[in-house]
Amino acid sequence: MKISVIIPAYNEEKYLERTLEAILAQDYSDFEVIVVDNASTDRTSDIAKSFSKVKVLFEGNKGTMWACERGRKEATGEIIVRMDADCLPENDWLKKGAAFFEDDKVVGVSGPYDYYDAEKPFRYFSVHFQKILYSLANILVRAMKRGAVMIGGNSFMRASALESAGGFNTLFIFWGDDTDTAKRLVQHGKVIFDPNLVIQASARRMKKDGSFNLTMRYIFHFFKVIFSSNEKSSRK
Repeated sequence: MKISVIIPAYNEEKYLERTLEAILAQDYSDFEVIVVDNASTDRTSDIAKSFSKVKVLFEGNKGTMWACERGRKEATGEIIVRMDADCLPENDWLKKGAAFFEDDKVVGVSGPYDYYDAEKPFRYFSVHFQKILYSLANILVRAMKRGAVMIGGNSFMRASALESAGGFNTLFIFWGDDTDTAKRLVQHGKVIFDPNLVIQASARRMKKDGSFNLTMRYIFHFFKVIFSSNEKSSRK
């Protein structure tokens, strides 16, 4: 199946080049890469355009979901992949994620972040925390029929199911957006959190805001979306 990799990017000139080199080096045969410049004021767009195999779009409405939805509407793949502009996937990442969609019931797959530029103790603790706790949380919230667990920058979605779910929800600027996507997507099939589908990502946000504070914000918004009414979390 063809894959469309969507990378929302706002002022990502520091990270984007390495990210694009990594995704273009994938050993998967049929995929496209779409960078959506979310009104950057630096060289983000120029860097993206320097890669001939990358499609570059512009989205003037600020917000990750606006950029992702712009990319989704231009995507031609049967699988939509969302990846952050600071991620460094191993060259078999797309192949691993795509394999899950051989099961027609699967509509979404996600996995942990490995924070490559974090201190070693935190990096080790974080990736194992995600592998264990997020896997268990996904089983629990699915059993409760409240949603599913997805990490936005490491997520694979069946394009037809995402379309049926209403696409990416532009009501969300950032916090809770991936949880909202998973909650609507799981209504159309199975969403898996695979602890072995790891992608390397930067810990820059944690360095800026503090790992504890950032983690608490993620957890708060996760539960806020999970236990909100379906009407509030649906696309309008």
